[in-house]
Amino acid sequence: MSKMIQRYSERERMNHWVIAILFFMAGLSGLAFFHPSMFWLTNFFGGGPWTRILHPFLGVLMFLSFAGLMLKVWHHNKITEADKKWLTAVSEVVSGHEETLQNVGRYNGGQKVLFWIMVACMFVLLVSGIMFWQPWFADAFPIGLRRLAVLLHALSAAVLIIGVIVHVYAAIWVKGTIRAMTRGSVSEAWARKHHPAWHREMTRNG
Repeated sequence: MSKMIQRYSERERMNHWVIAILFFMAGLSGLAFFHPSMFWLTNFFGGGPWTRILHPFLGVLMFLSFAGLMLKVWHHNKITEADKKWLTAVSEVVSGHEETLQNVGRYNGGQKVLFWIMVACMFVLLVSGIMFWQPWFADAFPIGLRRLAVLLHALSAAVLIIGVIVHVYAAIWVKGTIRAMTRGSVSEAWARKHHPAWHREMTRNG
């Protein structure tokens, strides 16, 4: 049986799942106002008025939770030459031939790109949301700027939702990945195959 390597601490896993729950709630409450056909989603939050009240607070809590994670892992997500090589060879990765990519660290190039996309989207969502948050801040901004903020808010939310779908799909597709966020550990074989440089670092450090 392959030995296990700790990938995420209990605190990191809790943070991840808090972000996931808040994302789900903020996403549903936001979609309720995106188009009349989805207004029925307000039923999950106690109706239209309560949904409008709760959505921005859920968004702020999601941003703060993500900020805590970002400050902890951003240095692991610096783009390196190995990541550029991974991105150019992504077709080989998809086909299951990762043996030539021996310098993949804790996160691969795709994970890092997705991380920075999420950082950008979270920031835009926060700033744009504040700009049309009634009744607290909206009156401080001209109507033209508020309309632009609404557009940017919707676009960044769409990109974030797509990014999360990709994130979830990749976690399911790469067998053994979900265990990292449910139990905190991965098999040594998994680490050696998908993140060989990180595997060498972890085994070298005992």
